[in-house]
Amino acid sequence: MSQSETPDIQNLSTEVSQLRQELQLRDQLVQQLSQELFRLVKGNTNFIPQKSEVEYDVSQLEALREQLQAVEEQVNFYQEQITSRDAEIHQLRQSVQELTDRSRMLEQVVQELPQIYRRKFEERMTPVRDKVAILQRENRQLQAELQSVSYRLALKTRHSSHSGIDLPNFSSSIPIHEQDSISAPQNV
Repeated sequence: MSQSETPDIQNLSTEVSQLRQELQLRDQLVQQLSQELFRLVKGNTNFIPQKSEVEYDVSQLEALREQLQAVEEQVNFYQEQITSRDAEIHQLRQSVQELTDRSRMLEQVVQELPQIYRRKFEERMTPVRDKVAILQRENRQLQAELQSVSYRLALKTRHSSHSGIDLPNFSSSIPIHEQDSISAPQNV
C-alpha cells in the first residue's frame, strides 16, 4: 500500500462512522415522534369520527359520486362532439386541398389556353393555307392559259378578218362634206 491511499481510507472510514451516528440519531427521532403521535391519537377522541359525521360524509360522498358521474357524462358527450368535429374538420381540409389542387390545375389550363388555341388554329390553318396555295397556283396557271388562249384567239381573228371578211369602206361612198359632219361633233 502506498502512503497516499492510507489517508484516503482513514478519511473514508471517518466519514462512514459519522454517517452511521447521524443515521442512528434520526432513527431515534423517528421512533420518538411515532410514539408521541400514537399517544396523542390514543388519548384524543376527536380523531374518531362520530356516527352523524360518518352519515354526513357518506351522503356527501354519494353526492360527489353523482356529480362526478354527471361530469363524466358531459365529458363523454363533449368528447364525442369533438371527435365528430375533428372528423368533419379533416373532411373539410381534404375538400379544401382537393379544391386547391383543382384550382391550380384550372389556373394552369387557363394560362396555357392561348398557346393551345394558337397551336390548334395553326393545325387547322395549315391545310387551309395549303389549299389556298394550290388554288392560287391553279388560278395563275388558268390565267396564263386564258391569256394564251385569248392571244391566240386575237391572232386568229385578225388573220381571219383580213383575209376572209370584206368590211365596207364608208369613206368612198359618203361625200366629203357629209363625212365632215359625221366626224365632227355638233354643238347642240
